[in-house]
Amino acid sequence: MWPENVGILALDIIFPSQYVDQTELEEFDGASSGKYTIGLGQSKMGFCSDREDVNSLCLTVVQRLLERNQIDSKTIGRLEVGTETIIDKSKSVKSVLMQLFPGNTDIEGIDTTNACYGGTAALFNSINWIESSSWDGRLALAVCADIAVYAKGSARPTGGAGAVAMLVGPNAPLVFERGLRSTFMQHAYDFYKPDLSSEYPTVDGKLSIQCYLSALDNCYQLYGKKFQAKYAEENNNKTGLDKFDAIIFHTPFCKLVQKSVGRLCFNDFLLTNEDQRAVKYP
Repeated sequence: MWPENVGILALDIIFPSQYVDQTELEEFDGASSGKYTIGLGQSKMGFCSDREDVNSLCLTVVQRLLERNQIDSKTIGRLEVGTETIIDKSKSVKSVLMQLFPGNTDIEGIDTTNACYGGTAALFNSINWIESSSWDGRLALAVCADIAVYAKGSARPTGGAGAVAMLVGPNAPLVFERGLRSTFMQHAYDFYKPDLSSEYPTVDGKLSIQCYLSALDNCYQLYGKKFQAKYAEENNNKTGLDKFDAIIFHTPFCKLVQKSVGRLCFNDFLLTNEDQRAVKYP
């Protein structure tokens, strides 16, 4: 029998205590006024000091989640970490976090490294474990963290740092709908880190935005088809922005998300019957 209402029971988040004001960064870089703040929609960029790294961010956010929600560390059976911030080519962040679980070595899970998708995969893996035959009744933790630092140039103001920990289990207030998910994955050299001696990525900004929007279109359109198939017997079986209370986006920079919402609206427009467009989109 499936556990019911599997989803996020609790979460916590952490950002570094210091940041760069993007208005001041514009002035420092000699950029035109508003290039970062208006053009990219950025206001502040968090960064870590030399006393902080991805391990310490994750340790802090996990410990805080456990303490604030009074979670016994022995009730955790899976720990998934998603990050692309690699400070060791072998030792995982997950193994560092095991310091917070004394007496509990029976915890499944690994680090997932796949650019910005790693955190999503960590969450999905946690959900999948709870819903699988391997589940032993305990809870799961999904931890997502990154320290994004760019070389001097147009990509630098899109950096930042932070970590989030999510407690996953049954009877959750935020439930994941079972059997309704769409994915888009393809090979592209828009963002990658081939130089292991440097923390800076190689970025093709224009291609990266094209990849983002293409993935958005494909995922949204495929989700709509799956939604229709799942609810084929219902009269109102078409999805659209009016069906969602909120939408969470991966955010390379804020202005891209604003444009993406408009793009989803345009997708809805194209899928609307021509005789209904003038009524729905006056």
